[in-house]
Amino acid sequence: MKIEDVTFVQGATTLAQMPPAPISEVAFLGRSNVGKSSLINQLLRRRNLARTSRTPGKTQEVNFFLVNNRFHVVDLPGLGYAKVSKKQRAYWQKLIGSYMKERSQLRVVFQLIDSRHPPTEMDREVIMLMPESDAEHVILLTKGDKLSGNSRSKAIAGVRKVLTELGQEKPIVLTSAKDGRGRDEILKWIATYVA
Repeated sequence: MKIEDVTFVQGATTLAQMPPAPISEVAFLGRSNVGKSSLINQLLRRRNLARTSRTPGKTQEVNFFLVNNRFHVVDLPGLGYAKVSKKQRAYWQKLIGSYMKERSQLRVVFQLIDSRHPPTEMDREVIMLMPESDAEHVILLTKGDKLSGNSRSKAIAGVRKVLTELGQEKPIVLTSAKDGRGRDEILKWIATYVA
């Protein structure tokens, strides 16, 4: 799949504000500072499309990008330790849960997990929530360029072990926003599920 055209459509803070058009969606979800916006920019070959920051919680809306006039890439707010109130954080988590369960246009959820650390309790919660969604669930291990060959294998094995413990089997793709690792695989998943 070739990325030819990308347009920012809108940001939304409620389900009602989200685009009503029946266009397929692929969503990117992960903890704050897992590298979500950087990976989206790398995937779409746009430098500053999704806003990146060293400060956790930069994405404060559900952002929709129209790609090739065919599907939306959805950048979800980071889960976890963003510098916002507990109330706001709880609201985001509820909104994201509702989005994943109720959004009929949603085809694939790419869950990002930092490859340098074992999956957190929050990562596990997302894994356990996913069977409630009709969307395909693919796990992307981020920052793969920071690991050696042996560490990469261990990171993948560690996530696979957690999935087994939770009674699930999911595709796992090692990625890097820096060197483009995993980009072709992500695009293949999108091409498969976006009609």
